[in-house]
Amino acid sequence: MNQSDHVHTEHSIVLVDGVCHFCQGATRFIIKRDPKGIFHFGSLQSEVGQELLRAGGLSTDQLDTFVLIEDGTYYTRSTAALRIAKRLRFPYPLAYVFILIPRFVRNAAYNWVARNRYRWFGKDEEDQCQIPPPEIRKRFF
Repeated sequence: MNQSDHVHTEHSIVLVDGVCHFCQGATRFIIKRDPKGIFHFGSLQSEVGQELLRAGGLSTDQLDTFVLIEDGTYYTRSTAALRIAKRLRFPYPLAYVFILIPRFVRNAAYNWVARNRYRWFGKDEEDQCQIPPPEIRKRFF
């Protein structure tokens, strides 16, 4: 599948570490609070995820980031998380006020969680991401 098939859609794309339990939980959190199905998901490790990272000029080796692609623009780390929160149902858009905090401060906190996520939350031992249930599978690639 060509990366342009995903980047130029009416949906926003969220790329996460597919083997990280914290990231899988974040994906489920977003899905439950996104009744319009705005966000579609992929794994950073997947072939399409790697293609999208390259297309956005991002490293394909560093899997400790969270990527949001909206209208061909790539957002990472805390900026991606806050932009997603802004589009979820109430009260989560209120979190967007944290965008006023300088990015280097927000990303320092983000990086601390990212460095510790496997230790705190675990990861899939087989290094394979979980298969979503059929009712939400259409939002994954």
